[in-house]
Amino acid sequence: MAASCARSLTKVGWTILESSALRRPGTGVPFSACRMPRRSYYGGGGTGTRSGLPWSLGAGGSRALGCAFLLGGGVGIYHTVKLYWAQQRQLAQEQAQAPSTPSTSASLSLTLYQYQTCPFCSKVRAFLDYHGLAYHVVEVNPVMRREIKWSAYRKVPILMVDEHLQLNDSSVIISSLKSYVVSKGSSLSDILRCYPEMKSVNDSGKEVTEYNNKYWLMLSQDETAAVYPDKGSQKEEMKWRQWADDWLVHLISPNVYRSTGEALASFDYIVREGKFGTLEGWFAKYVGAAAMFVIAKRLKSRHNLQDDVRQDLYKAVNNWVAAIGKKRKFMGGEQPNLADLAVFGVLRVMEGLQAFDDMMANTKVKPWYRRMESATRNHDGLSQSSR
Repeated sequence: MAASCARSLTKVGWTILESSALRRPGTGVPFSACRMPRRSYYGGGGTGTRSGLPWSLGAGGSRALGCAFLLGGGVGIYHTVKLYWAQQRQLAQEQAQAPSTPSTSASLSLTLYQYQTCPFCSKVRAFLDYHGLAYHVVEVNPVMRREIKWSAYRKVPILMVDEHLQLNDSSVIISSLKSYVVSKGSSLSDILRCYPEMKSVNDSGKEVTEYNNKYWLMLSQDETAAVYPDKGSQKEEMKWRQWADDWLVHLISPNVYRSTGEALASFDYIVREGKFGTLEGWFAKYVGAAAMFVIAKRLKSRHNLQDDVRQDLYKAVNNWVAAIGKKRKFMGGEQPNLADLAVFGVLRVMEGLQAFDDMMANTKVKPWYRRMESATRNHDGLSQSSR
């Protein structure tokens, strides 16, 4: 858009200067107007008028105005080129840093379309990081969403595999990829068919998309026994993965937007981490914070939360820690399972905010959380991705 505006300014400048050079001395009418039918240069004047350009300024005034337009266009083009090369340098730096995450023998080319502060996107990143699966991130503008305009599915996360296979829904992405890296005979496209898309209309009359079997892994009997050696561990993992999606996620917004101050701090973080233009960022921070403060109150009512929503967060997190118990490092035992990664991914989006600090100070989650940080940072699940 900036480049288009700069080109338009330059074109207008040259038009004024050229018309000024062709004027008869002492008149405000160019010679060309005496020989050629007059036409409208910019809409609104109709045939036979020249609306939009100040032809009555005289040659000197027109030359000055033309120079002004040329100067404005030149400055605009300069800044556009400067911005372009800055973006190219940033892209080159990101690409240079990308190989720092090790890849598996599967050599999948993964591109994650996401919002950095979305808990569902954070779940997927936690899974990919833990298993050492290299991936490229495309941050989606939350307002325009131009980055996913090619997709009929308009939510994030979206994971593109080898540039042609599209995976939607965070739990489907995680289940299908886990099935793929464990299983020895199935292709990812075959596995994906086991999670059929189902469309329905909710109570508000809005069409929603859901996926069947999304907490199941598509494995053989022997592979299932290897992943879930303890009786009941598969059922436990599925239960807490669904709990993270159906309950824990809904505690995030009421807590990070609990007060006007926390709402502003949250949107300041969202704008810093997300992909916003300058004007979009300003509106997102102040208008968005006010809107989400109101919405958080409605969510509190919808989910029957306490007046002090922190208490619901503390209770949920302590219930999670109690379910792990004192004898296990993770719900998966010595290593995190998919429930560990889901809960960690959801809670991680609060980092840097008051709600996160309060949670760490007033619950028993800290030791488990620090172990999860280490496991994902060090790609401890890489050995499980041996395919």
